[in-house]
Amino acid sequence: MILLAVFRSRAQSLDYGQRLNYYGVPATTMPTPKEAKIGCGLCVKFDARYYTRAQALVKTNGYSTFKGFYKMDFVNGKVTVFPYRI
Repeated sequence: MILLAVFRSRAQSLDYGQRLNYYGVPATTMPTPKEAKIGCGLCVKFDARYYTRAQALVKTNGYSTFKGFYKMDFVNGKVTVFPYRI
């Protein structure tokens, strides 16, 4: 399962992606899918198995523009994005 961390700041998106990689989470900064209709245009994509570590990083670094975690799926060839809740 693919998760997206969405921010309202490009700078915080880039910083978060770098920090995830530094802490051993394979992550990629990418354009936020238009289907999400949120954020600054950039988000950070990572595998859901790293969710706990990713969530802790958001809390410890106090990202003020963090919008939330979203699950990205492909349904019938189309991207769907919706809030991720455990």
